[in-house]
Amino acid sequence: MIRQLVRSYIFLVAIAIALFTVPVAFSLTSQLRGDTEDSVVREAETMALLLANGDSTSCEALQEMAEAYAFQTPGDVQVAGAPGCAPSLLRPRKDAALTAALDRNDPTTDWGSSFIWGPELVITVPAKRAGEDRAVGAVRIVYSTNEMTDRLWTVWGFRAILAVLVLVVAALLGVGVARRLTRPLRQLNDMASKFSDGDLTARSPVTGPPETQTLARTLNQGAERLDTLIAAQRIFVADASHQLRTPLTALRLSLDNIADGVDDEFVREDVEQATAEVVRMNRLVNGLLVLARAEAKVTVAEPLPLLDIVRERLAVWRPAADERGVTIALRGSIDGRPSVLSSPGHLDQMLDNVLSNALEVSPDGGTITVRVDPRGDVVEVSVLDEGPGMSDAEKSRAFDRFWRGQGLTGKGGSGLGLAVVKQLATDDGGTVALADAPGGGLRVTITLRAVSSRASSRSGG
Repeated sequence: MIRQLVRSYIFLVAIAIALFTVPVAFSLTSQLRGDTEDSVVREAETMALLLANGDSTSCEALQEMAEAYAFQTPGDVQVAGAPGCAPSLLRPRKDAALTAALDRNDPTTDWGSSFIWGPELVITVPAKRAGEDRAVGAVRIVYSTNEMTDRLWTVWGFRAILAVLVLVVAALLGVGVARRLTRPLRQLNDMASKFSDGDLTARSPVTGPPETQTLARTLNQGAERLDTLIAAQRIFVADASHQLRTPLTALRLSLDNIADGVDDEFVREDVEQATAEVVRMNRLVNGLLVLARAEAKVTVAEPLPLLDIVRERLAVWRPAADERGVTIALRGSIDGRPSVLSSPGHLDQMLDNVLSNALEVSPDGGTITVRVDPRGDVVEVSVLDEGPGMSDAEKSRAFDRFWRGQGLTGKGGSGLGLAVVKQLATDDGGTVALADAPGGGLRVTITLRAVSSRASSRSGG
């Protein structure tokens, strides 16, 4: 927008310069041409009168005047007719202008070009005695226009340089004015950018013209209301989840006590089924707490050592995998030390949720492969299992809250794991995607922003 405003300023100034300067330059050029032509014609007519008299005194005066004119100006005098008068002067060539002067008594002016002028101005005037219609001769002045051309370049060059300087000043002033005019819009854009990054506390200063002030106040009020509503929702989910944990724990203990004192197999089966549902509800409440924390205010992402976190989480999950004979293997570019931008604790939660799902659907004796692959500006962390996988329809719904696939989560799953993973990845400026693993199963790929080795070393130092 600043560039467009500056271009508009320059365009308007250029139009103003063209409307005021160019006509003046053309007027000065026309005036220079007219003054020169009048001066040359006047001198030629004076010499033609001397030539027409034909006496010795007039001839001597013509000779002296022609020599003085050639000395003081860039014009050369040529005389036709009266061969005894001014014999040292050049004779003009026979052409249409000379014929018109001698035969028809018509003076002619030839600038040598239809565009401004040529290299020479040629003025031809007839010389005729008083009371006679026939010309006795003609005077021609060949006037060099080099000096006129130099003056023309001075006139136009000065105005061209002045126009360029005015345009440069207009551009500099335009940048300042444009930045001042667009400052409220930039502030609104900064607020919108922070808001899109999850900072619901971002507000825009109420500055600028009345229109932008009204817009800023409206956006600030909307942001305030949205922040209040979202905060209230998060507090409600967190409080409700936290408050439900105590009665669910008490209910499970009561069911366990009932199961211990019941001898009827049918009643015991119903109690065990109720206990299983209470366990699942407890996991659902825990998942809601995790999701509420994930949707809390976004913390600032910082460079974290990716492989150290991955190895730490794999070490935590290997004992659970060993109980079922499941192997967890780390593959990919594990020789370097890639770092990623992530909030502390986010990557741990994402890996825990994905590994938990992978372990739950993996067959006994299967393999879970974790790959780390740097891809330029990003790093991909993929978890591949050998479970039943997911259809395309299931992949499209896998990130929905409380959705549970047939083979993705076990009976105790809450349907919130991948929703939490997507929320955390989005907060860190990354993505998460699902695809089929080679040979069957599911591939979950978490993509995070990479940190250059130089920036990582500075942050570590």
